[in-house]
Amino acid sequence: MLTTKRYEYLPFDSIAVHPTIGNHRSVNQAKVTHLETDILRNGLLEPLVVWERSPNEYYLVGGFHRATAIGEIRKKNPGYFDRVDVRVVAGDPDEIRALNLKLNADRLDTKITDYFETVVYLNNVNWSTERIAEFLDKSAAWIDEIIRYAPMVNESIRAKLEAGEMSWSRAKEIIGRTLAAQPGNEKAVMAEELAKQQARVVKPLSFKSVLGHFGKIKQDNPAATYTLKLDDLSALIKVLQGKAYDKKDVKAVKAIFPELFAGDKK
Repeated sequence: MLTTKRYEYLPFDSIAVHPTIGNHRSVNQAKVTHLETDILRNGLLEPLVVWERSPNEYYLVGGFHRATAIGEIRKKNPGYFDRVDVRVVAGDPDEIRALNLKLNADRLDTKITDYFETVVYLNNVNWSTERIAEFLDKSAAWIDEIIRYAPMVNESIRAKLEAGEMSWSRAKEIIGRTLAAQPGNEKAVMAEELAKQQARVVKPLSFKSVLGHFGKIKQDNPAATYTLKLDDLSALIKVLQGKAYDKKDVKAVKAIFPELFAGDKK
């Protein structure tokens, strides 16, 4: 049974990364740099979460960006953060893997693809749909969809899901049509559906990315203000909806919030 055993002040170097329980996504270097500054200024305000598999054997479960930032701080400042605050948890490996996903899924930018491997794994080790759903605070129907469709997600669909170029509903539609194809025609149907997807208009911005951006501004500069016209606000709403917007709307939003399009090469 998954439990919090205690809160501890452990040597940082005693915490390892388990070969099968790691971060669900590559570490974001910009976030690490921000955390370096914040931790140096304010200390480690949120403890790392570690799994004590056996006495004095600790593996990182939650807080990978914070741990990376502390590692960078220690390189530049010998003697800093020799010990860190941690929450020590216990449980069987399957429960720890589920907890690892749950902690990572609390991030604003979490995508459905982050759930695939762990949900399928837990299903394969006989966790019921209801148990997975309850643990991850999701609906049983949502978990069932991942179990059914995730094994059929190829690299192309996964890349589009992660880039926000395809919705989960559209991915399920493509996979469903592929499964319904005549034997031997599956690849052709998949290629045809992906070609249609390529022709679709991709939303320039997502609600998650914008909320994450403004959340960071609120954290770094709570007094920050913006001045914009009603037409500009309307343009932002249309672009976020991904409907009925035009190049003029996108241009207006870029002019007011250029940082939202930092990764846009157009």
